[in-house]
Parts: sequence; C-alpha cells; structure tokens
Amino acid sequence: MKDSIAPALTKALSDLQDVAHLTEEDVLIVGTSTSEVVGKHIGSSGTTDVAHELWQGLQAFQGKTGVQLAFQCCEHLNRAILIEKTTAKELRLDPVAAIPVATAGGSMAAYVYGKLKNPVMVEEIQADAGIDIGDTFIGMHLKKVAVPVRSTVSEIGEAHVTLARTRPKLIGGERTVYTV
Repeated sequence: MKDSIAPALTKALSDLQDVAHLTEEDVLIVGTSTSEVVGKHIGSSGTTDVAHELWQGLQAFQGKTGVQLAFQCCEHLNRAILIEKTTAKELRLDPVAAIPVATAGGSMAAYVYGKLKNPVMVEEIQADAGIDIGDTFIGMHLKKVAVPVRSTVSEIGEAHVTLARTRPKLIGGERTVYTV
C-alpha cells in the first residue's frame, strides 16, 4: 500500500492545482486520517509511516506552488489547526496552548508538528483550498464559497478523498457583472 500513497496524493494535488491555481498567498487545509488510509476506522490505528509518506508529497507540492500548509487536528483538539508561526502572524491568528499527539490531534498533525520550522496551533482558519483524506470534514476551515474539485483519484490507500477550492461570493442580482 505504501507504494500507492505517493502517486495518488501527487495526482490528486495536481488535479486540485489545475483548477485552484494555488500560490504562496494561499492556504491549503489538509485533513487526514492515517487510520483510514490503512483501511481502519478513523481514529483507531494512526500511523506515522503513512503520515511520513503524505508529508513528503505535501511538502513537494508546497515546494512547487509555494502554498501555505495547514493541518487539521482530530476531534480531541476540536479540529484545531497546525500551521507555521509565520502563517499565523500573516493571517493575524492567535495561537492556542496545545501540542498535537497521536491520541489527541492525530498521527498526521503529531508527525508534522515535529517537521515544521516553528509550529503553532490555532483554533480556526479560512483556507483557500483543501484536501480531505479519510472524511475528516475540513469544510469548517474553508473560505466561503467552497467548490468541489473532481479528481481521477478517489482514494489514497483505502481512504476516501475529496478536494475543494473556494471562490468569492457572487452577490447582487441580474444586472451584476462578475469577475469569476
């Protein structure tokens, strides 16, 4: 299964980039259940091996696009977000006093906490796009209006995958001219 994780993630992120056009000004929210990736129930069998594989793919995507990565924790931390301190400062987000661990935050967030240059946790974020690996429900951390992105990839490992981008709200009436 390990051999199928990286190519599936790379393709899914490529499909997202084709429509979202993410840059260093954007935030990508990542929700991951490493348990679901290995075919187990969410929150039951987290694994740092899977987190490592996913991290490498996400880091490569960040290197290509410049996008800022944000990692959603599990429900034990109320789906708090792990980001770089520079992102928190740029977005004027107040840090909270928590450190993700596998049993409270999830294996992905716990793994990434040790990989970021200056990790901080925040309660919420409004991301420009997202990838949800294992039905972790990232929607609460996406800007309005979320638009589903269709990919040729529907699973990473055994976890269901969904992608989304956002767009500005379309306000006004029949005489309004839109930019998107």
